[in-house]
Amino acid sequence: MKFSNFLFPESQSPDGDYDVIEESLREAELSEELGYDVVWLAEHHFDGGCAYVDPTTFAAAIAARTKKIKIGFAVAQMALHHPIRFAEQIALVDNISKGRMIVGVGRGTAYNFYEFRGFGIDPDDSHEMLLEVENILLQAWTTKDYKHNGKYWQLELPVLRPQVYQKPHPPMIRACSGLESTLEMAREGRPFMMNVQSDEVTVERMDQYRATMSDAGHNDETVACNVADSWVWRNIFVAETDAEAEKVGIPYFQNMRSYLQTNRDRMNTAAELEAQASRIVGSARNSLEHGIIVGSPETVTERLQKVHGTGVGGVIIHFRLGAMPYDVAANSLKLFAQKVAPNFQD
Repeated sequence: MKFSNFLFPESQSPDGDYDVIEESLREAELSEELGYDVVWLAEHHFDGGCAYVDPTTFAAAIAARTKKIKIGFAVAQMALHHPIRFAEQIALVDNISKGRMIVGVGRGTAYNFYEFRGFGIDPDDSHEMLLEVENILLQAWTTKDYKHNGKYWQLELPVLRPQVYQKPHPPMIRACSGLESTLEMAREGRPFMMNVQSDEVTVERMDQYRATMSDAGHNDETVACNVADSWVWRNIFVAETDAEAEKVGIPYFQNMRSYLQTNRDRMNTAAELEAQASRIVGSARNSLEHGIIVGSPETVTERLQKVHGTGVGGVIIHFRLGAMPYDVAANSLKLFAQKVAPNFQD
């Protein structure tokens, strides 16, 4: 099972943006030094929930400051990107990094309606836009004289330059928040990223993912490869003892969840808040029982055993929770690499 660091740094004030961005670059370098497989980047706008906001630009900075760690998106919000501009940016960073890009895509946030408004996008169009962009990206990276006449974009592309470093193209993986979108990936024979869920839901969903892929006619080798290329997200804080981990980590987790909701309450309109309330909100990500793994290396190792038992390829770990100071998060990052990860090596 692979382990990775989800760089999702919060900056509650514009005055703190520079420091948080610089610390995130240091955290990417530290992740490579400690042997993590991937650094994942988020995309959120206007609220400080993700200080660097633009994963493509930030990926280029990380590529220039690291040598071997892979760089993935969890996720880039496809409704907010022009597909050809995005295809070019990915191709460029794939070259700068010598083939370390993993292109994680999603429809965009289900709750931050103000992000769509800021880009002049109707959130009701975001899923269809995601599907159209996925198709455009694959064709743009692999096809000359490509023409596309879709619902949202009409394009004529002689040839994409630079070409992508990875052939035929960088791996592309979709984030799935619900069961049906997960099973859609299974039927298509594609890997997926699962958002924060309870261990029980994770086990059930991985079983359903495998079974649906087999029922759709995919052979055992394809099923095994896609499971190995899939990822689940966990918020984790490690300290020397359970008591210390709970004392330090839990308040930062709770404040992070509160800050995200406060932004939505403040920046969404009344109608948007009503629409948000009508959607299914994953309770797992908000609860102490399921939303965070916190404890000593021994406790965290035990908590991860169920995830390991599913056979999923990797865990996307959010270490720096909310406004947690860099040094505190770095210590958790080190403890995990030194005392937890070795327990899951073959």
